[in-house]
Amino acid sequence: MSDEFDAVVERVRERVTPDDDERERLGRAVAELRERTREALADLPVDAEIVQVGSTARDTWLAGDRDVDLFVSFPTSVAREDLESYGLDIGHAVLPDGHEEFAEHPYVKGTYEGFDVDLVPCYAVADATRIQSAVDRTPFHTEYLAERIDADLAGEVRVAKQFLTGIGVYGSDLRTRGFSGFLTELLVHEYGGFRPLVETAAAEWHPPVEFDPEGHAAETFDDPLVVIDPTDPERNVAAVCSAEAVARLQHYARDLVADPREDLFVPHEPEPIDADAVVAAFERRATTPVAVRFDAPDIVDDQLYPQLDRSLAGLVGELDRRGFDVLRSAAWADETVALFAELEVAERPAVERHEGPPVGVRDHAEGFFQAYADEDAAPDDGPGTYGPFLDGDRYVVERPREFETSVGLLESDAVFDVALGAQVETAMNEEYAVLSGEEVGVLADEFGVELARYLDPRP
Repeated sequence: MSDEFDAVVERVRERVTPDDDERERLGRAVAELRERTREALADLPVDAEIVQVGSTARDTWLAGDRDVDLFVSFPTSVAREDLESYGLDIGHAVLPDGHEEFAEHPYVKGTYEGFDVDLVPCYAVADATRIQSAVDRTPFHTEYLAERIDADLAGEVRVAKQFLTGIGVYGSDLRTRGFSGFLTELLVHEYGGFRPLVETAAAEWHPPVEFDPEGHAAETFDDPLVVIDPTDPERNVAAVCSAEAVARLQHYARDLVADPREDLFVPHEPEPIDADAVVAAFERRATTPVAVRFDAPDIVDDQLYPQLDRSLAGLVGELDRRGFDVLRSAAWADETVALFAELEVAERPAVERHEGPPVGVRDHAEGFFQAYADEDAAPDDGPGTYGPFLDGDRYVVERPREFETSVGLLESDAVFDVALGAQVETAMNEEYAVLSGEEVGVLADEFGVELARYLDPRP
């Protein structure tokens, strides 16, 4: 690899390393937050420890990152409902303008001196294999890496995080389904730096890729990337990481190795496309775009996006089954949700072929024959049923097709027979609109960037 790779990495490292002023402001904010938390704890009938976790605790945070994660660690003897109650009391006392969010249990999120703060209650378990709440293992992650990542390796971690951010796969939220900070740090530690990580990912990864930092080898996981949690052998740190995210890392690792350049470390955000350009693009493609649009459910992204994935898969499966042949699909959410599909087939014939059993299978064959034998072949209001007749050794009928257009299907009650997410189904039951052809252009007002990305796809 050329010296240009090292030069690019060094320039990125300088850009993403917090300066002394930023470090001082972070340290002052954390100290004040700790003091406010101690004061809030003094009003409660229980002792607890305050633990800073995450990248700011491990000195692997990026310049400009404003995330501070403070955990309040309660004795395991505290009842779950009390832990949640105490956690919210402390959170609102420390962050009076904060709001409640929910992971496995509620916590308070807010801002302090320009920093985004999560104040989370957890249990002080003896080790990560004895967790009572999913967040209980997080302090063990911080402790594990603090002992293994020195200042030089922390710089390598920052470069890796910026690279993953640039290619759009940094984050373990269920919208991104990419690489968490903890996973990134484990991989950089495993390989000894950013350069060997991308070199190996580019040339040698053949998913499933497996790592077991502490040699636990206790569980088998069916994921494209498996990194056994060094503090909890029953957990794959990379479980949320999608096959597409792993493939994207491999693609851009190869790109970076072949042509080192800084723009791979910067997220690509296309200019939003307007309605006329959307309509013209699909006319050039000679496809039929359709979308189901409704008000976005009032739930957090980690609840919303799995439901959107499930709902889109259900709709696409039904459109394919009905013969409309989905070329590509996507789900977008902001104030509204658009479940979007691009169809190769705009309209189907009025009749469809329906094969019965072989005539030799007497019981089933006679049942099929009798079911269709008396139907009218030429009613006044439709094509009717043709047959039964023989095609080889089977009975066959040509019967009226239930839906000749995708719009007819999507506007019918049949749309609720597919596997929709619970809150998606509730929102659609209240009201939804079906857009088709030129009508999808109106989506550009809200989803212009998403449509631009859709119409100019990249790895």
